[in-house]
Amino acid sequence: MPYIELGNDSPGIVGLLRYRPEIGRLIGEMAEVLLRGPSPLTRGERELIAAYVSSLNECRFCASSHRAFAAAQLPEGRTLVDQVCADADAAPVTDKIRALLRIARAVQTGGRSVRADHITAARAAGAIDVEIHDTVLIAAMFCLANRYVDGLAAVTPTDPASYEEAAARIVAHGYGELLPDE
Repeated sequence: MPYIELGNDSPGIVGLLRYRPEIGRLIGEMAEVLLRGPSPLTRGERELIAAYVSSLNECRFCASSHRAFAAAQLPEGRTLVDQVCADADAAPVTDKIRALLRIARAVQTGGRSVRADHITAARAAGAIDVEIHDTVLIAAMFCLANRYVDGLAAVTPTDPASYEEAAARIVAHGYGELLPDE
C-alpha cells in the first residue's frame, strides 16, 4: 500500500504519474523519447539497460516491468534479459552492449563512478557518442524512477502476467498511454 493516498489504483510509477500529472507528463515524455524514440540502440537494448539498472536497484516494480518490456522486444527474449540481470559481464551480448551496461552499472553506483576508461572501452567496442549519452541518461532516469516508486511504496503487482500485459501495450502503443490526461 502506498505511503500516501494517490487517488487511483494504478500500479507502480503509473499511479505516481497520475497523482501529479504535471510531473507525470514530463517523466512519461522522457521515457517515450529515451526508450522508443529514434536511436542507434534498438528499443529492446534500451529497455534492457532500464531493466538492468532497475534490477541493480532492487526495484521490483520497475525491474519486473522493464524485464518484460525488453524481453518482448529482443529476439533472444526473456532468457537473455534474465542472463543480463543476473550477470551482465557473463551474458551473451555484444561487446558494445556489455560496455554500455558497464557504464549503466557505474551510473547506478553514482555519476562520478563513470570513468574515462568506461567511455574508451565503449568506443573501442563500437559505441558512438549518442549511445553513450543515452545509456547514461537511461541509467540516471531509472535510478530516479526506482527511488520514486520504492520511496512512496507504489503498488507492485505480484502476478507476472500483469507485466506481460503491460509489455504488450507498451510495445504496441508506447509510453503515451501512461501519461495523465490533459
